Amino acid sequence: MARYTGPKSKIARKFQEPIFGHDKHLEKKNYPPGQHGQTKRRRKVSEYGVQLKEKQKAKYTYGILEKQFKKLFLLASSKKGVTGEVLLQLIESRLDNVVFRLGISPTRDGARQLVSHKHIEVNGSVVNIPSYLLRPGDVVNVREKSKNLEVVTASLNGHNNKHSWLEWEPENMRGKLLNYPEREAIPENINEQLIVELYSK
Repeated sequence: MARYTGPKSKIARKFQEPIFGHDKHLEKKNYPPGQHGQTKRRRKVSEYGVQLKEKQKAKYTYGILEKQFKKLFLLASSKKGVTGEVLLQLIESRLDNVVFRLGISPTRDGARQLVSHKHIEVNGSVVNIPSYLLRPGDVVNVREKSKNLEVVTASLNGHNNKHSWLEWEPENMRGKLLNYPEREAIPENINEQLIVELYSK
């Protein structure tokens, strides 16, 4: 799948979850999109269909392409621990996601753009690869010349770091990945076991 740039409300309605954040359209139309709306009779979804839907939901939530997602799954499979949990930990440690979690950007799309446009540094060096995987101890900060960007200051205004696995220094606009998050600390409503079952077929 190419990077999705269409209506986000349509995708949120497809999964019947606010995967891109608060969505007033989802609240008004809490049924899947389609020409016939609520009147359309829908067939029972197969086991494969349920698994595929969960994977697609994860990909849309984090903005990851299929090739990247499968690469992360293979990496997770090679590591110790529960594969599904390790997969989510790797996804959460992506640079664009950490920039979003730290509050430097209000959305993952915005975080991806900040990284791509070279506004973010990792351990003192500019990194412009959104999929860059951070390791515990890595320091992420806004470049000195980018600290006055309106989109950054507006996002950080009033933001409180709610994630125990991240440390944030507001005065320096600098954050640190303390450790990989435990599954309970990841707020996304994703059943990672279904994704593991899908790829294991």
